[in-house]
Amino acid sequence: MMKPASVNQPQKDFLYLHIRSLPYFRGLLRAVESRFYTGLDLPSPTLDVGCGDGHFASLTFDRPLEVGLDPWHDPIHEARQYNAYQLLVEADGGKMPYQDGQFASAVSNSVLEHIPHLDVVLAETARVLQPGAPFIFCVPNHNFLPNLSVARFLDSIGLKPLASAYRAFFNKISRHHHCDDPQTWEKRLEKAGFKIEKYWHYFSPAALAVLEWGHYFGLPALITKKLFGKWLLSPSRWNLALLLSFLQRYYAEPVPQEKGAYTFYITRRVG
Repeated sequence: MMKPASVNQPQKDFLYLHIRSLPYFRGLLRAVESRFYTGLDLPSPTLDVGCGDGHFASLTFDRPLEVGLDPWHDPIHEARQYNAYQLLVEADGGKMPYQDGQFASAVSNSVLEHIPHLDVVLAETARVLQPGAPFIFCVPNHNFLPNLSVARFLDSIGLKPLASAYRAFFNKISRHHHCDDPQTWEKRLEKAGFKIEKYWHYFSPAALAVLEWGHYFGLPALITKKLFGKWLLSPSRWNLALLLSFLQRYYAEPVPQEKGAYTFYITRRVG
């Protein structure tokens, strides 16, 4: 595994910023990922491939990125409220409306795993990037399914078919098309025109269990969202103090995590 040269200490309290406006299990993962972008060089103009509702970019980056691109109508229109992008474009990542070499950098945060036509999107991302431009992204990896706590328990008591069924179920509700190891990603990226500079695994099995069980314990937050339009009625720090204290150990996990369920990649467009 390639180790990061360093993961800079963030100036923002990403954990609080994310969980005050997201279900805690999603907020924890996004907060960990926000940390990794601290201090990374993203030359302008920057493209966000799969920007979604813009929430992540609004908290993570210190400047509005030039373009946020996403094929889904509702999220990209919701993104306007965050002012995280200079321009929002509703388009498929496999058919970007840009010239060759138009961007000096690109990011894609926890998006590529959801794309069936991934090779096409990667090739198109390479096309619109300048030679030598960084492309930074993160995805679940080959440890994701083996690390699921319910499946591991079922394995331990000999119910392997049921464990396999649970893994398939959780992968489906997570909308994952790809949970691959670095070797698979290296081949895929080289084919598209990228070279991996470094990567590291993160989010330990214990952290993944918090995310996994959060899908079930987070039902009240979903009801609150449906009724009141927000995940928490009172997102104040005092109201979240106990939750912040519990999540801090997972947020501050050192990297790399050998059995981490996600991988952060720093790649570069080959000239």
